[in-house]
Amino acid sequence: MKFKALLSIVLVFVLIMGSNQGSNLACFAQSPQDGSFKVKGFHLDLRIQVMTPGALRRFAKELADFGINTLVMEWEASYPYQKHATISNELAYTREEIESFVDYCQALGIQVIPLQQCFGHVEYILRNERYSNLKEDRKDISQLCPLESEADSLLFSDLFSDLASLHPSNYIHIGGDETYLLGHCPKCSKKAEEEGKSKLFVDYMRMMCNIVVGLGKTPVMWADILLKHPEAASELPPQTVFIDWNYGWKTNHFGDIGSLQEQGFTFWGSPAIRSHPDNWYVTCWEKHFNNQRDFIPYARKAGYEGVVMTSWSTSGVYGYTWDVNYEVMDMEQLRNTYPLSGFRILVAAYAQALKQIEPLDPEKFVVEYAGQQFGLNPADAQRFWQTLKQSPELIVEGKPEASTSIAGLLAEVNNTREILKALKPVRNEMEFEQFRLMADLRAFYLSFKEVESVYNSEDFTRDHLKQLVPELEQLIKESKGLDWRFAVLNKGFLHDSEIQDQNRIRNVKLNALYRRVVGNR
Repeated sequence: MKFKALLSIVLVFVLIMGSNQGSNLACFAQSPQDGSFKVKGFHLDLRIQVMTPGALRRFAKELADFGINTLVMEWEASYPYQKHATISNELAYTREEIESFVDYCQALGIQVIPLQQCFGHVEYILRNERYSNLKEDRKDISQLCPLESEADSLLFSDLFSDLASLHPSNYIHIGGDETYLLGHCPKCSKKAEEEGKSKLFVDYMRMMCNIVVGLGKTPVMWADILLKHPEAASELPPQTVFIDWNYGWKTNHFGDIGSLQEQGFTFWGSPAIRSHPDNWYVTCWEKHFNNQRDFIPYARKAGYEGVVMTSWSTSGVYGYTWDVNYEVMDMEQLRNTYPLSGFRILVAAYAQALKQIEPLDPEKFVVEYAGQQFGLNPADAQRFWQTLKQSPELIVEGKPEASTSIAGLLAEVNNTREILKALKPVRNEMEFEQFRLMADLRAFYLSFKEVESVYNSEDFTRDHLKQLVPELEQLIKESKGLDWRFAVLNKGFLHDSEIQDQNRIRNVKLNALYRRVVGNR
């Protein structure tokens, strides 16, 4: 009860104080700007985990305090399309909310660039029968057919124009990444065979770029596919900006960036604070700190004009509930990450990495952050840093990866939990509580995997069913407490319906196994 009372009191305080916490975070990254990046950006992924209007404003204020001058908004179905209202979902903002938010950001010195996927990652469009004639594949609805050029052009002329009407920025981001079905359908396959995949990709993206240029805007696109298939790159409008996204791999991972720069194209770079293999049950903290340490200095040396931090709420891949003729009844994302509310430390680190010429020192930064943000003494701040270095290994298909057992991973995370429990922050307790909850969610997941591994063992028989019931019931009881804590920590950040949905998704497998075990006793 003491814990619940503390959370409730702090929650009320946070809701009243609004963006005050951001001003505390802004004590980092206050050194003079070095001027090396024209665009200091942050990308908000609203495919799932749609932030409330109030949370968007508080986050924008925090970014402005950090010196961020650009927000790339991947609104997806949360955008209130005018002529294509079919696309918008139940959490869509109103047009007044979008206009008010963009105006607010402009007053803070932040330009808001809309991101409208126009090739791949368009499940949220193609799930609707209205657009079914644009599919590249009947069942994989992630991608449009680029040779349906007339219909594609009409659709995205409408969507880009709509976005341009509410976003005065000089840029429109048109996506274009991970077009895994490139050359898949018979028509596209024929063109790819005759003219090459680069020509297939560039012809389509040139059409999209020209729509944007016709609106008086500069097109921005992800660089991965063009780097893989660069032969026709020179046919794109010369003002096109390419974003090299790199989440910890070698430079030129997708292809030769230098050759495109030699053609006069502008590049921005993108690291990440949430990406594969992050999910509900593990965050690769050290990977993301190191990504900032290594990639931002590289982007500076490579002459990139901007950096945009990505923060992916999900993988961008979906599972479907089908009806006859592969009609989509519903779809649900694969992989859920912990909400952005838990990652302020990585946002602060990003701001600091942009402000200094030398590479970020993750350990030094975290220790200083823990001291200033949470009031921890140097020894405890060092212990906090150790909790962020826990193993990022996951359990895949019910079996432990490599040589690490479930029990070994559970022992490690339990040690992390004990450290976090013992640490006593004297300020910003709600932020610190996010770290505790993330560790508890990982332990909960591993405990479930232990039970599940028994159920899937070769020795398991009907006689063992009763033995699992009390263990599963205990986990269900624990899950209710975790659900409550998640709801308290994210109240006002996410919509109430989305908090409920995220809790439901996280417990689907546990509840399904419980029903199977109880029903078979």
